[in-house]
Amino acid sequence: MSDVSGRRVAVIGTGYVGLTTGACLASLGHHVVCADADSQKVQRLRRAEVDILEPGLPDLVRDTAAGGHLEFTQDTAAAVADAEVVFLCLPTPMGAGGAADLAAVETVAGEIRTVLPGGSVVVNKSTVPVGTARRVAELLGRPDVTVVSNPEFLREGRAVHDFLHPDRIVIGAEKEADREAAQRVADLYGTLDAPVVLTDAASAELTKYAANFFLAMKLSFANNLATLCEHFGADIGDVTDGIGHDPRIGPAFLRPGPGWGGSCLPKDTHALLTICRQAGVDFPLLRATIETNVEHQHRLVERVAAEHGSADGSLRGVTLALLGLTFKAGTSDLRDSPALAIARLLKERGAELLGHDPALRGTTRPDLSDLLTLVDDPLDAAAGADACVVLTEWPQLRDLDWEAVAGRLATPTVHDFRNLLDPVRLERAGLRWHGVGRTPALAPRG
Repeated sequence: MSDVSGRRVAVIGTGYVGLTTGACLASLGHHVVCADADSQKVQRLRRAEVDILEPGLPDLVRDTAAGGHLEFTQDTAAAVADAEVVFLCLPTPMGAGGAADLAAVETVAGEIRTVLPGGSVVVNKSTVPVGTARRVAELLGRPDVTVVSNPEFLREGRAVHDFLHPDRIVIGAEKEADREAAQRVADLYGTLDAPVVLTDAASAELTKYAANFFLAMKLSFANNLATLCEHFGADIGDVTDGIGHDPRIGPAFLRPGPGWGGSCLPKDTHALLTICRQAGVDFPLLRATIETNVEHQHRLVERVAAEHGSADGSLRGVTLALLGLTFKAGTSDLRDSPALAIARLLKERGAELLGHDPALRGTTRPDLSDLLTLVDDPLDAAAGADACVVLTEWPQLRDLDWEAVAGRLATPTVHDFRNLLDPVRLERAGLRWHGVGRTPALAPRG
C-alpha cells in the first residue's frame, strides 16, 4: 500500500467501533471528525472523557484531539461536508426474527446524501448483511459517491491494538469500477503492516459474518467437549492443548466457559442464520452452534440446582454470589453477556442473586436491579451465600482472599465456570471447587 496520510475523514457514530476507528485513524495522521447524535456524549469526548472501558483508548483520544487530528461534533452534515472518506460506524442490533436492524444505517444515509462531497467514499464499517453496500448506494442516490465495505475485526479489550496491528484488512467494492475507491480506503491504513484483501462488497460483508460464526462454533465445540471430558474423567485443558498444537485447529477459542455472548457473536450468528433462510440455504452447523450454546448454559444451571436446590430443581431459598457479570474480562460491556444469561436462568429457578464485577464498582445499574443486587466488594457478595459462581475471567477474582470468602459463605462451594481458579488453593482455603470439564483434583491449565 502507498503511504497516504493527512486525509480528511468523517466517522459517524462514536460507539465502540466508531470511537476506536476515529482515534486510531487520527493517530495515523489523518484529520478525523467524529459525529454523534448524543450532544452530552460529544461534550464529554471533547473533554477526552471516554465512557468505554478500552485500554489505551482514552489516552489516544486525548492525544490526537490535543494534536488537532481529532474533533467531535453533533452536526453530521458538518462532519461530512468536506470529507474524502466517510465511515458509517452505526449500531446494527438484532431485530425481529434475528435479522440485523439497519434503521440507523438507513437513517444516516438519508441525512448525508445531499451534503456528501462529489468523489467521496462512504464506508460501511458496521457489521451488516450481504447487500447492504448496494442498499446504501441506492439510498444515497449519488453516482459520484462510491460505497465500499470495510468490516472491523476488533476484540473488546484489545480494540486499539487490533486496529493498529491488524491481521488483515478487508475492503470490498460493489463494481470493478469502484476498485480505485477501495484502494483509497486501503491507503488510509498505509502505514500498517497487514495483508489487504481487496474483493467485492458481498464477499467483504460475508467475511465478517463467517469469521464470527467460526469463532462461535469453536466455543460451542469446546463447551460440548468439556461435557464429554466430565463424563469420561478426562481433562479439558489437556485435550484442547493436545488438539490446539495442530496448526489446522489452533489454540484460540477452545476454552470452555459459561457460553459465548457479547455485542457481536449472538447478533451476528442469528443474522447469518436469517440470511441463510432468506437465501434458501440450509446451514445445520450454524443452527447447532447457536442451540449448543443455549443448551450448555442450561446444563450449567442444572449442575448448580443439583448441588444446592430441592428435588424438583427449584432454587427457592438459595442465595448465590455471582462473580463477574461482563461478557468478558477487560470490558464493562454487559450486552448479551453469558454471565447474565446464566443469572436469568438461576433467577427463574427462584435463586436470590448478589453480583460483583470489577468493571462495575462504584456504579448503579437500574437495568440489573430486577435480576440481582450489585455490590462493590466480592466478600459482601459471598456473605451468607450458599455458593460462589465465577462467570467472568477477571484476574482480580483469581487473586481474591479465598480464605476470607470461605469464612463468609454459608456453604463452602465455588462453581468456577471459567476454570479460572486454582482448585488446590481453594481446597486449602476450605472450599469445594467445581470446574468445567475438570475434576477438583486437576489444576487449571490452558
